[in-house]
Amino acid sequence: MATEPEDELAGTEQPFVAHLVELRDRLIKAVIAIAIVAVVLGVYPGPGALYDILAAPLIAHLPKGATLIATSVISPFIVPLKILLMTAFLIALPVVLWQVWAFVAPGLYSHEKKLVLPLVVSSTLLFFIGVAFCYFFVFGQVFSFIQSFAPKSITAAPDIEAYLTFVLTMFIAFGCAFEVPIVVIVLARMNIVPVEKLKEFRGYFVVLAFIIAAVITPPDVVSQLALAIPMCLLYEVGIWAAQIFIKHTKAPEDKAAEEAKT
Repeated sequence: MATEPEDELAGTEQPFVAHLVELRDRLIKAVIAIAIVAVVLGVYPGPGALYDILAAPLIAHLPKGATLIATSVISPFIVPLKILLMTAFLIALPVVLWQVWAFVAPGLYSHEKKLVLPLVVSSTLLFFIGVAFCYFFVFGQVFSFIQSFAPKSITAAPDIEAYLTFVLTMFIAFGCAFEVPIVVIVLARMNIVPVEKLKEFRGYFVVLAFIIAAVITPPDVVSQLALAIPMCLLYEVGIWAAQIFIKHTKAPEDKAAEEAKT
């Protein structure tokens, strides 16, 4: 007679209030981490210097002597402050995600931990890579392309708030686009869409990637290609990674069922 597998989580249940207390403590630690980074960045290099770093790709392609302008009285204070907080959150993101993981992990089985932790780490890295790709490569190409079409009679003087909105939109777009492998892996691992179906969907995804790029990015060929092409390549990476991931994160009962079949 087959014995029931032992429940790994047996005896680990906690009262609801204890969960709330732990969640509060985790949130406080995450906020403290963000606040510490914000204070450090406020001292050095400072909010103004952070904005200068963010604006560097655009300034490099503006006509000589042209600068960004502030059309609102409080913009020179509010905009750098927003960038300071955004940067502090991104730098402290590993600590924030670790607090989330520490809160969730005790309630997961060992095979579920093998599934969640790699996805959390890899999705964070991919988001950062997408943002870095946008800042170091895409911005330079886009601003150069746009300025090449600007009439000589026009002096470019972008508003700092409009530029911040543009930058954040592009960062989020490229950061999320680089999450394509994670989405593919989750779809395949949860058996929502089998790997074979994902392979058959390649052609449709290429069309979808270019449509998304056309909607999200500015109306220029450079930024659209810079978003669509990496998405297509990352889709292939996701299919390859999904097959490996599924193999190494199966539940014990699934492994036992496969062994019984063989």
